[in-house]
Amino acid sequence: MTDKVSEAVAYLKSKGFGAPEVGIILGTGLGKLIDEVEIEIEASYNHIPNFPTATVEFHKGKLIFGTLEGKKVMIMQGRFHLYEGYSLFDITFPVRVMKRLGMKRLLVSNASGAVNLDFKEGELMLIDDHINLQGGSPLAFHGVEKLGERFVDMSEPYDSGMNKIFEEAARTNNITLHKGVYASVLGPQLETRAEYRYLKLIGADAVGMSTVPEVIVANHLEIPVSAISVITDQGDPDNLEKVSIENILANAAKAEPDMVKLFKELLQKI
Repeated sequence: MTDKVSEAVAYLKSKGFGAPEVGIILGTGLGKLIDEVEIEIEASYNHIPNFPTATVEFHKGKLIFGTLEGKKVMIMQGRFHLYEGYSLFDITFPVRVMKRLGMKRLLVSNASGAVNLDFKEGELMLIDDHINLQGGSPLAFHGVEKLGERFVDMSEPYDSGMNKIFEEAARTNNITLHKGVYASVLGPQLETRAEYRYLKLIGADAVGMSTVPEVIVANHLEIPVSAISVITDQGDPDNLEKVSIENILANAAKAEPDMVKLFKELLQKI
């Protein structure tokens, strides 16, 4: 892994990528933050050595470096998922690359379905904790101890300092920002009625197919991380309706201005 990370870092430096203060991973339908960035350089994933290639049609597949709210940022416009056939190593590879380039903090966004029915479509949820239901760990490989502590403490996977800033920014801007537990599943199929009941029983407030692997690796690398879910649909097992990708994207777009505002205010204050 070390050699692969080094190859990717060397390529990005040769193209003019600098050291990011903050790394940002943008989820499904959440690409408008790019419009706020003073872009210096960008690279398609398929040009970066050892990078996976985004196969989901609504994920752009670009790594972008520039300035946002006075901070140097590196943004993944599109991410990778287990359901695309990638390994947990592949999915989290960009986090290790950004860390090697100098990243000090990581922000993550995703689209998710509400298990907590108090959460409505188009609202936001600050992730306070998570449940890993993806069936594996991005740290379960030979030699992981060379990159950091094998047995990573996860008592506080999401940075309380950044979360407090997000909550204050939401109050100031009158933005609904729930706080809850995110369950990460394999996908790509959506949940059954019985699965939604199970998720509620084990304490999940929202469910999606991403984020947790990157957060685990951020903790492994001792990088403070914070994450926000956009609620795109509701999983009411007693009245479960069919969900279309078009509706998911439409609800993500509805919430996107609020998420962009929160990300920008956080960058101003860290």
